[in-house]
Amino acid sequence: MVEATSHEITDDARARSNVVRLAIAQALGGANSAVIFATGAIVGATLAPSMALATVPLSVYVVGLALGTLPTGMIARRHGRRVAFIIGTGCGVVTGLLAALAILKGSFALFCVATFIGGWYGAVAQSYRFAAADGASPAFSPKAVSWVMAGGIFAGVLGPQLVQWTMDFWPPYLFAVSFLAQAGVALIAMAVVAGVDAPPPPKARDGGRPLFVIARQPRFVAAAVCGVVSYSMMNLVMTSAPLAMKLCGLPLTASNTGIQWHIVAMYGPSFFTGLLIARLGAPTVVAAGLLLEAFAATIGLSGITTHHFWAGLVVLGLGWNLSFVGASALVLETHTALERNKVQAFNDFLVFGTMTVGSFLSGQLLADFGWSVVNLVVYPPVAIGLIALVVASRLRRRGAPAL
Repeated sequence: MVEATSHEITDDARARSNVVRLAIAQALGGANSAVIFATGAIVGATLAPSMALATVPLSVYVVGLALGTLPTGMIARRHGRRVAFIIGTGCGVVTGLLAALAILKGSFALFCVATFIGGWYGAVAQSYRFAAADGASPAFSPKAVSWVMAGGIFAGVLGPQLVQWTMDFWPPYLFAVSFLAQAGVALIAMAVVAGVDAPPPPKARDGGRPLFVIARQPRFVAAAVCGVVSYSMMNLVMTSAPLAMKLCGLPLTASNTGIQWHIVAMYGPSFFTGLLIARLGAPTVVAAGLLLEAFAATIGLSGITTHHFWAGLVVLGLGWNLSFVGASALVLETHTALERNKVQAFNDFLVFGTMTVGSFLSGQLLADFGWSVVNLVVYPPVAIGLIALVVASRLRRRGAPAL
């Protein structure tokens, strides 16, 4: 663990208070991505000139997610977390309005612009988990991260239910009202994050160690690699699943339900993931999560019934939670308070930047090779993540300057 500096003041009381607001904000922000992922490939297939481009709006969302990480860190560093949060929720409002307009006009390009802006909102929402640990004690930090992620359980219900209740409200404009509702949810999230008691940005000019020095730590390398693998593989399968279910002749209600339970599984374990990390250590929890993601791919390969899709998506969500929350906890062990914004933003840039490649490939893989190949792709990256964990742990045991 990196030693606390004189600028780092432990205040678990404030951290606990912020956890509540940030968990609510996580729930509302997660509803934004839930609506996009539950509808994006289907709307894309309707508006795109080719079926192979159906998942491009989802891939563009991931591009926005990746490109939004570094500016989010910069804004937080200069103006504080709260300002970054308010800007992010504003992007969420714009996303819903533009997406609804794109559906009304039948514009594939405008829909892609909307999902790109939604990605910027997603980038800000991803920083909630790190913000929860600001100023918290080392013992409370993993729990704070985990509990904020637990707010996503509500997103797993709210997002798909918004789609379910509103998708046919304005025929023939499927999902238009769903995105209008999503804009309203983002507006509520703005009011919630405005009350977060975030620590002011450090006044010291010293930003700590150079980023390349921090990024060379074996502990950080393992955290980043596992975060990349965890999120990329989850996104690859989740992005393809609704369209794959449609191509297999399953109803829209089945894909909506599958995504709903997938998101619940993504965030449900967060009530105890922090405790598992405290008891077993982050590397063990990350490894368990990666193995569950591989098991989800195995379920996907075993059949194409509704229950196969649902079971695979649930196990995939469980695996993502353990591996991603664990990887985030590893990141917290590699930096000081002065370094946190740049290191956390750089980590998320690596995670979501790499995820962009997999997201763009998902539609092409599904269109050209089918659902089985989408699942087969999961195994090699999972193996790489496990190897990275083993190497970092061995170097640490040998006394290498990992931290």
